[in-house]
Amino acid sequence: MTMESTIDPGWARPLSRRTFLRGTAGVLGAAALAPILAACADKASGPFDGPGSGRVDFANWPLYVDRTRNADGEVVRPSMVQFTKETGIEVNYREVIPDAEVYYQQIQPYLAAGKPCGWDIAVITNGITLTKMMGLNQLTALPTDMRPNFDQYATDLAKNRTYDPGSQFSMPWQSGVTGIGWNPDLSGGRPVDSLEQLFSGDLPGKIGLFSDNVDMPNIVMLAAGIEPEGSNEADWKHAADWLRNKIDHGLRVIFFKQNYINALSTGDVVASMAWSGDIYQENALGTPKGLQFSTPSDGGLLWTDNMVIPVGAQHPVDAIKLMDYVYRPDVAAEIAEWVAYITPSQCQQDVINDANDARNPDTQKALTALAASPLVFPPTGETKDLHSYAPITPEQIPAWTDAFRRFIA
Repeated sequence: MTMESTIDPGWARPLSRRTFLRGTAGVLGAAALAPILAACADKASGPFDGPGSGRVDFANWPLYVDRTRNADGEVVRPSMVQFTKETGIEVNYREVIPDAEVYYQQIQPYLAAGKPCGWDIAVITNGITLTKMMGLNQLTALPTDMRPNFDQYATDLAKNRTYDPGSQFSMPWQSGVTGIGWNPDLSGGRPVDSLEQLFSGDLPGKIGLFSDNVDMPNIVMLAAGIEPEGSNEADWKHAADWLRNKIDHGLRVIFFKQNYINALSTGDVVASMAWSGDIYQENALGTPKGLQFSTPSDGGLLWTDNMVIPVGAQHPVDAIKLMDYVYRPDVAAEIAEWVAYITPSQCQQDVINDANDARNPDTQKALTALAASPLVFPPTGETKDLHSYAPITPEQIPAWTDAFRRFIA
C-alpha cells in the first residue's frame, strides 16, 4: 500500500502544525474508560442548556487552520470569520498548544479545582493526555443532538475511533499517517515502501527516525514484526533491543526531533519516518523537492487530533456549534486546502474541484492536485491496514519509557 505525492509549486502554504511542533502522547486503551462512558449526554442538558453567549475561546496548534491577510494586512482565518458572520458568535482563536501534555499541565490546576481553564475548545491528539482527561472527568460529554453536520458528513474514520466510542467526548479535527518519506534522487529512483526496506541497511545513505516516545517506538515495533495494539512490556523491550542490534550491525540512523524534512531535502538522509501532511506541504512550498510518501506495506500508524470541551468551559453551547460547523463540507474543504491532512468530513473533493473555476490557473492546478491526493483523501479501504498506538496504561508508562529511553531525545 503506497501513497505518493508530487505537488505543483504554484500554491504556497505555511509549514504544518506537526512540522512546527510535535506532541508527545501515546495511546491508552478504551477499556479504562468504561466507568465514565455512562456519563455521556444523549441530549442537550446541563452545560448545554440555554441559547449560548456569543463567544467561543478556541485553543489549537500552530498553523492548523486556513488563513489569509485582509485588506489591512492582518492575518485572518476565513472559516472562523464566516462562522461569526453566520452565527454572530465571536471566535477567539489562539495557537497556544505546542504539545498536548505541555498544554494540559497549564490548564490542569484549573480543571482539578473545578474552575474554567479559559478555553471552550482544545485540540488534543489521541493519546495519554486525551485519555487521562477523560478518565479524570475533565472533559464535557458532548450532546449528540447538537451536531447534525457531524452525524451527516463525518467519515467512518472520524466516527469509529476505539479510544472514544461513539464520539462521546471528542470530535476529530484532522488525522494523519506516520509512514515513510523518501527522496527519489537519492534512492536510485526506487520507492521505499516498506519498513523492512527502511531498516534493511541496504539504502544508499542514512535513514531518519523520530526521537519521540510515541511514533518511533510504535514504528520500530511494526518493523520488528510486533503489532502495537496487542503489545506488552516484553514486546517493548524486544523492539528496543531489535533496533539497538540493527544499529550495532551497521544501520546508519539520525534521530530527529523536528527537522527531518530538511534532512530529506538536502540529502542528509535517503528516507525517514514521516508524517503524510508534512511531505505534501513541503512539495507545495514553492521549490518542488519531489519528496515522496509511502504508507509502508508492512504497517503504518494512524493518529487523530480531536476537538474537546474542557469541563467547566464558559461557552459550551457556542463551542459545540463551532465544532459541528467545521464538518459542513464547504467549511471542511476550506480548512483542508490549507492543512493538507486527512479530513474528517465527506464530500470535500467535489467541493474543492467545484471551487476551482474561481481561482487563478496556478491555484486551480494545486487544488486539483490536493483533491486527488491520497494523502488527504485516502481511497476507500486504504486506512484499514493502518495500526493504532500501543495501548499503554498510566502504570505502564515508566516501563515504556525505560524500554526506549536510549533513543528518546
